[in-house]
Amino acid sequence: MTTITAFETSPDRGRGLARDMQVRWALEEVGQPYAVRLVSFKAMKEPAHRAVHPFAQIPTYEEGELALFESGAILLHIAERHGVILPKEIHARARAIMWMFAAVDTVKAPIIEREAAILIEREQSWFAERQVMLDSNVRRRLGELSARLGDREWLDGEFSIGDIMMIGLLRRLEGTALLEEYPNLIAYVARGAERPAFKRAFDAQFAVFADRQASG
Repeated sequence: MTTITAFETSPDRGRGLARDMQVRWALEEVGQPYAVRLVSFKAMKEPAHRAVHPFAQIPTYEEGELALFESGAILLHIAERHGVILPKEIHARARAIMWMFAAVDTVKAPIIEREAAILIEREQSWFAERQVMLDSNVRRRLGELSARLGDREWLDGEFSIGDIMMIGLLRRLEGTALLEEYPNLIAYVARGAERPAFKRAFDAQFAVFADRQASG
């Protein structure tokens, strides 16, 4: 049985933004059963968890003697082992992997920088000026992504790990004016969220939050 780790207490209050969401989604897309081991923030820092994830984060992935960390590496392993979300044609396969890296590197960086600044610096007197720059950086990447996506259904032909990673990232901007400037990106995210595998993954992750809320 494949086992992944996830937050014991959801920091996003059940919005499905934690990085185990993309791993759950990929496993659901390929029809691979999996177990989830919930870890507290304290347990993440302890030797047992660091033995699998040296940077004390989630998710991790364990399958027999194989132990992985980093959601991108985990998605690529799932795709290569089970197919379905990785094209067979060699060039299409390379492009799917390219889009996955574009999500975790090029597009993600300004989005996460903006999130961190809002969380940590928003009470500072100079933050309003800084946010203009942060928003501009995000808007530039979204504009470039929007132009490339155009009216395509997915990033490069068939649905792939590139779409799982990119949609998972763009969901962090849902409800913001930044994403609303790009109707094709909103529609792209909505298509991903309508996939049955996404819904199963989201429901499973949300159930953890709901159970914690119910237990007080």
